[in-house]
Amino acid sequence: MAENVVLQMRNIHKSFPGVRALQGVDFTLRKGEVHALMGENGAGKSTLIKVLTGVYSKDEGQVSIEGNEVAIHSPQEAQKNGISTVYQEITLCPNLSVAENMYIGRSESICQNWKKMNTDADKILQSLDIPAKATQQLSTCSLAVQQMVAIARAVDTDCKVLILDEPTSSLDEQEVEKLFKLMRDLKGRGVGIVFVTHFLDQVYEICDRITVMRDGQLVGEFEIEKLPRVQLVSKMLGKELDDLSDIQGEYSTYENKEGEAPVFEAEDLCSDAGIKPFNFHIKKGEVNGFTGLLGSGRSESVRAIFGADRITSGNVKMNGKPVKIKKPIDAMKNGIAYLPEDRKRDGIVGDLSVRDNILLAQQVLRGFLKPFSKAESDKIADEYIKLLSVKTASADTPIKSLSGGNQQKVILARWLLTHPEYLILDEPTRGIDVGTKVDIQKLVLKLASEGMSVTFISSELDEMLRTCSRLVVMRDGRMVGELSGQDLNQNKVMNTIAGGDK
Repeated sequence: MAENVVLQMRNIHKSFPGVRALQGVDFTLRKGEVHALMGENGAGKSTLIKVLTGVYSKDEGQVSIEGNEVAIHSPQEAQKNGISTVYQEITLCPNLSVAENMYIGRSESICQNWKKMNTDADKILQSLDIPAKATQQLSTCSLAVQQMVAIARAVDTDCKVLILDEPTSSLDEQEVEKLFKLMRDLKGRGVGIVFVTHFLDQVYEICDRITVMRDGQLVGEFEIEKLPRVQLVSKMLGKELDDLSDIQGEYSTYENKEGEAPVFEAEDLCSDAGIKPFNFHIKKGEVNGFTGLLGSGRSESVRAIFGADRITSGNVKMNGKPVKIKKPIDAMKNGIAYLPEDRKRDGIVGDLSVRDNILLAQQVLRGFLKPFSKAESDKIADEYIKLLSVKTASADTPIKSLSGGNQQKVILARWLLTHPEYLILDEPTRGIDVGTKVDIQKLVLKLASEGMSVTFISSELDEMLRTCSRLVVMRDGRMVGELSGQDLNQNKVMNTIAGGDK
């Protein structure tokens, strides 16, 4: 084995009842490299990481650290072998100090000597150039700094292999750059980093090599400079792709009747979430979007439309007729559906089955005194699982067991079942694989071609430009521009965000 190889996994197999999750997968990580682990949701990435970190036991195969074969049966054993993981959802204690979070669960002697603990923590923070102090409460740190503290904790345990699982999904561009600076620092110290992400731009900015998985199997390992993006996407999807940039041409545009009132229009709409009064409308069969930097008010604007935040002023019309929308049930009764930005907090009900999650919104509209029969609920669930190609063992599976992309499809199914006139999708493709992203974008355009009005929000501008025919630009809780036609391009959007005024 080459001297600079820190981790080698060979012929890894793992099965669950009815599912072969990993089939003969190989993975090699070198010292001082950032190695992307890529694949669609359900490709087997998470299972491979859980085998490596001792959450799952492998059925077959070998794992070696620095040339020595190891048996890892628990996360504690993984840590003893120099393997640390930082997950997308930060698992620290916000009410404790930075130092306490770094040393909690470690040697009692360190934790009992507060002065030494804080001194040692500050040394590590300074050596890694992390902008935090040992004594400050973790909750006062930004999300990016909390992520870095989790990494500092991992690195301080004599970490040889650092696994970063979707660490940038909730960070803005500046925060991502700070995290990348830390990753480059650790790379320079010889730490091997496994980087799991769905952001292609970030892969090509920070990574040295890419391992691609699909359907529990290894597709291949590639040097970053030898794998163009379109080929990467092609390998992840298992089909040739000429270009993902233009999917609008696949669907016809819905033709509005002359003089037809907008499906939805708001005048001087304002909420207590910091949104200044704005005017907005959307026509039947139109796809439009709200864009702007993180914190610009994109999500708060659509929450105001749906009545999810308290409305402080403004008037609303549906199909030209005044309506009152003070809370979400009012919006639902008026044919508005809303897929929220945070699917884990506001979308799924984790312990309920896929079937129950699909039926939830329609059951609310119907009333809980009129439950669906078993036959009805089975038929509906099976229909929408098939319609949206949801990968699940059955409709009875708890939704929390599904991958992020499949959870998102279930929430989409929930709202499509209500047959809305106006569908609001806030970050529907965040943290999901490229293939599912394209599926959702195509579904949006298909629904619009059939007459549904859709507002689509995404942090990825190219996705917005691919999907929307009109963009509302937000800055500091205020609408500062509206772009369509020839103006619908990246330069115009960025200039409007930076300094345009309406």
